[in-house]
Amino acid sequence: MTITAPPRRRALDAAVDLLGTEGLRALTHGRVDERAGLPRGSTSNYFRTRAALLAGVADELAARDLAALSAAPEPRTPGELVDLLRASFSQATGPDRAATTARLVLFLEASHDADLRARASRGREALLDWGERVAERLGAPAPRAAILALAAAYEGLLLHAVARHDTTDPGATLTLVAEAALAAPE
Repeated sequence: MTITAPPRRRALDAAVDLLGTEGLRALTHGRVDERAGLPRGSTSNYFRTRAALLAGVADELAARDLAALSAAPEPRTPGELVDLLRASFSQATGPDRAATTARLVLFLEASHDADLRARASRGREALLDWGERVAERLGAPAPRAAILALAAAYEGLLLHAVARHDTTDPGATLTLVAEAALAAPE
Protein backbone atom coordinates (compact mmCIF):
# COMPACT_ATOMS: atom_id res chain seq x y z
CA MET A 1 0.00 0.00 0.00
CA THR A 2 1.34 3.39 -0.92
CA ILE A 3 0.58 6.56 0.95
CA THR A 4 -0.24 8.27 -2.38
CA ALA A 5 -3.08 5.89 -3.18
CA PRO A 6 -6.61 7.27 -2.78
CA PRO A 7 -7.97 6.89 0.77
CA ARG A 8 -10.60 4.28 -0.15
CA ARG A 9 -7.93 2.15 -1.85
CA ARG A 10 -5.66 2.51 1.20
CA ALA A 11 -8.53 1.49 3.49
CA LEU A 12 -9.30 -1.62 1.43
CA ASP A 13 -5.65 -2.65 1.18
CA ALA A 14 -5.26 -2.17 4.93
CA ALA A 15 -8.47 -4.11 5.65
CA VAL A 16 -7.31 -7.06 3.53
CA ASP A 17 -3.92 -7.01 5.22
CA LEU A 18 -5.39 -6.69 8.71
CA LEU A 19 -7.89 -9.50 8.13
CA GLY A 20 -5.18 -11.72 6.70
CA THR A 21 -2.56 -11.06 9.35
CA GLU A 22 -4.56 -10.58 12.54
CA GLY A 23 -7.94 -12.20 11.89
CA LEU A 24 -11.59 -11.28 11.92
CA ARG A 25 -11.68 -9.80 15.42
CA ALA A 26 -8.95 -7.33 14.52
CA LEU A 27 -10.96 -5.91 11.63
CA THR A 28 -12.39 -2.66 12.96
CA HIS A 29 -12.78 0.72 11.32
CA GLY A 30 -10.31 2.27 13.73
CA ARG A 31 -7.67 -0.41 13.16
CA VAL A 32 -8.07 -0.06 9.39
CA ASP A 33 -7.63 3.73 9.67
CA GLU A 34 -4.52 3.21 11.75
CA ARG A 35 -3.00 0.61 9.44
CA ALA A 36 -3.80 2.69 6.34
CA GLY A 37 -2.39 5.88 7.85
CA LEU A 38 -5.76 7.59 7.49
CA PRO A 39 -7.41 10.12 9.80
CA ARG A 40 -9.69 8.53 12.38
CA GLY A 41 -13.16 7.93 10.95
CA SER A 42 -12.03 7.76 7.32
CA THR A 43 -12.84 4.08 6.76
CA SER A 44 -16.34 4.51 8.16
CA ASN A 45 -16.97 7.21 5.55
CA TYR A 46 -16.57 4.53 2.86
CA PHE A 47 -17.91 1.52 4.77
CA ARG A 48 -20.49 2.61 7.35
CA THR A 49 -20.88 -0.73 9.10
CA ARG A 50 -18.67 -3.71 9.81
CA ALA A 51 -20.83 -5.72 7.39
CA ALA A 52 -20.16 -3.11 4.70
CA LEU A 53 -16.44 -3.30 5.45
CA LEU A 54 -16.49 -7.10 5.10
CA ALA A 55 -18.46 -6.75 1.86
CA GLY A 56 -15.88 -4.27 0.60
CA VAL A 57 -13.06 -6.69 1.39
CA ALA A 58 -14.90 -9.54 -0.35
CA ASP A 59 -15.48 -7.38 -3.43
CA GLU A 60 -11.84 -6.28 -3.41
CA LEU A 61 -10.57 -9.85 -3.27
CA ALA A 62 -12.93 -10.87 -6.08
CA ALA A 63 -11.65 -7.95 -8.17
CA ARG A 64 -8.07 -9.07 -7.53
CA ASP A 65 -8.98 -12.62 -8.60
CA LEU A 66 -10.54 -11.35 -11.82
CA ALA A 67 -7.54 -9.13 -12.57
CA ALA A 68 -5.16 -12.05 -12.06
CA LEU A 69 -7.34 -14.25 -14.23
CA SER A 70 -7.39 -11.74 -17.08
CA ALA A 71 -3.58 -11.57 -16.96
CA ALA A 72 -3.11 -15.36 -16.88
CA PRO A 73 -1.83 -17.09 -20.01
CA GLU A 74 -4.08 -19.66 -21.65
CA PRO A 75 -2.62 -23.12 -20.96
CA ARG A 76 -2.29 -25.22 -24.13
CA THR A 77 -1.42 -28.50 -22.41
CA PRO A 78 -2.23 -30.18 -19.09
CA GLY A 79 1.39 -29.56 -18.08
CA GLU A 80 1.02 -25.84 -18.72
CA LEU A 81 -2.17 -25.83 -16.64
CA VAL A 82 -0.35 -27.49 -13.74
CA ASP A 83 2.55 -25.04 -14.13
CA LEU A 84 0.09 -22.14 -13.99
CA LEU A 85 -1.58 -23.58 -10.87
CA ARG A 86 1.80 -24.12 -9.20
CA ALA A 87 2.83 -20.53 -9.95
CA SER A 88 -0.49 -19.27 -8.62
CA PHE A 89 -0.06 -21.40 -5.49
CA SER A 90 3.43 -20.03 -4.95
CA GLN A 91 2.13 -16.47 -5.25
CA ALA A 92 -0.85 -17.18 -2.97
CA THR A 93 1.28 -18.72 -0.24
CA GLY A 94 4.19 -16.30 -0.63
CA PRO A 95 3.78 -12.63 -1.53
CA ASP A 96 -0.05 -12.77 -1.38
CA ARG A 97 -0.27 -14.86 1.81
CA ALA A 98 -2.14 -12.16 3.78
CA ALA A 99 -4.74 -11.80 1.01
CA THR A 100 -5.08 -15.59 0.80
CA THR A 101 -5.58 -15.81 4.55
CA ALA A 102 -8.13 -12.97 4.39
CA ARG A 103 -9.99 -14.89 1.67
CA LEU A 104 -10.10 -18.01 3.85
CA VAL A 105 -11.34 -15.98 6.84
CA LEU A 106 -14.10 -14.54 4.63
CA PHE A 107 -15.12 -18.01 3.42
CA LEU A 108 -15.64 -19.13 7.01
CA GLU A 109 -17.55 -15.98 7.90
CA ALA A 110 -19.65 -16.42 4.75
CA SER A 111 -20.88 -19.77 6.01
CA HIS A 112 -23.53 -17.91 8.02
CA ASP A 113 -23.88 -14.69 5.99
CA ALA A 114 -25.70 -15.07 2.67
CA ASP A 115 -24.64 -11.67 1.28
CA LEU A 116 -20.99 -12.27 2.11
CA ARG A 117 -21.24 -15.80 0.67
CA ALA A 118 -22.52 -14.42 -2.64
CA ARG A 119 -19.78 -11.82 -2.76
CA ALA A 120 -17.03 -14.29 -1.84
CA SER A 121 -18.27 -16.70 -4.51
CA ARG A 122 -18.00 -14.28 -7.44
CA GLY A 123 -14.27 -14.63 -7.97
CA ARG A 124 -14.39 -18.39 -7.55
CA GLU A 125 -17.20 -18.74 -10.10
CA ALA A 126 -15.23 -16.71 -12.64
CA LEU A 127 -12.19 -18.91 -12.03
CA LEU A 128 -14.30 -22.06 -12.44
CA ASP A 129 -15.83 -20.77 -15.68
CA TRP A 130 -12.36 -19.99 -17.03
CA GLY A 131 -11.08 -23.38 -15.91
CA GLU A 132 -14.00 -25.16 -17.51
CA ARG A 133 -13.21 -23.51 -20.86
CA VAL A 134 -9.55 -24.52 -20.48
CA ALA A 135 -10.47 -28.10 -19.54
CA GLU A 136 -12.77 -28.31 -22.55
CA ARG A 137 -9.99 -27.08 -24.89
CA LEU A 138 -7.66 -29.65 -23.34
CA GLY A 139 -10.11 -32.42 -24.20
CA ALA A 140 -11.56 -33.23 -20.79
CA PRO A 141 -14.57 -35.53 -21.18
CA ALA A 142 -16.35 -33.66 -18.34
CA PRO A 143 -14.83 -30.14 -18.26
CA ARG A 144 -16.82 -28.81 -15.28
CA ALA A 145 -16.12 -31.91 -13.20
CA ALA A 146 -12.45 -31.73 -14.21
CA ILE A 147 -12.02 -28.16 -13.04
CA LEU A 148 -14.01 -28.82 -9.87
CA ALA A 149 -11.64 -31.68 -9.04
CA LEU A 150 -8.61 -29.48 -9.68
CA ALA A 151 -10.12 -26.63 -7.69
CA ALA A 152 -10.88 -28.94 -4.75
CA ALA A 153 -7.30 -30.22 -4.71
CA TYR A 154 -5.85 -26.72 -5.09
CA GLU A 155 -8.08 -25.23 -2.39
CA GLY A 156 -7.37 -28.09 0.01
CA LEU A 157 -3.63 -27.73 -0.50
CA LEU A 158 -3.93 -23.97 -0.07
CA LEU A 159 -5.88 -24.34 3.17
CA HIS A 160 -3.21 -26.66 4.59
CA ALA A 161 -0.39 -24.40 3.43
CA VAL A 162 -1.93 -21.37 5.14
CA ALA A 163 -3.56 -22.89 8.23
CA ARG A 164 -1.00 -25.58 9.01
CA HIS A 165 2.07 -23.97 7.43
CA ASP A 166 2.40 -27.11 5.31
CA THR A 167 5.30 -26.62 2.89
CA THR A 168 4.55 -29.65 0.71
CA ASP A 169 5.08 -28.91 -2.98
CA PRO A 170 1.61 -29.08 -4.59
CA GLY A 171 3.01 -30.17 -7.96
CA ALA A 172 2.65 -33.94 -7.57
CA THR A 173 -0.93 -33.72 -6.32
CA LEU A 174 -1.98 -31.19 -8.95
CA THR A 175 -0.37 -33.28 -11.70
CA LEU A 176 -2.11 -36.43 -10.50
CA VAL A 177 -5.51 -34.73 -10.33
CA ALA A 178 -5.02 -32.96 -13.68
CA GLU A 179 -4.02 -36.17 -15.44
CA ALA A 180 -7.02 -38.03 -14.03
CA ALA A 181 -9.51 -35.19 -14.58
CA LEU A 182 -8.41 -34.38 -18.12
CA ALA A 183 -7.91 -37.95 -19.35
CA ALA A 184 -10.17 -39.33 -22.05
CA PRO A 185 -11.99 -42.52 -21.03
CA GLU A 186 -10.42 -45.71 -22.28
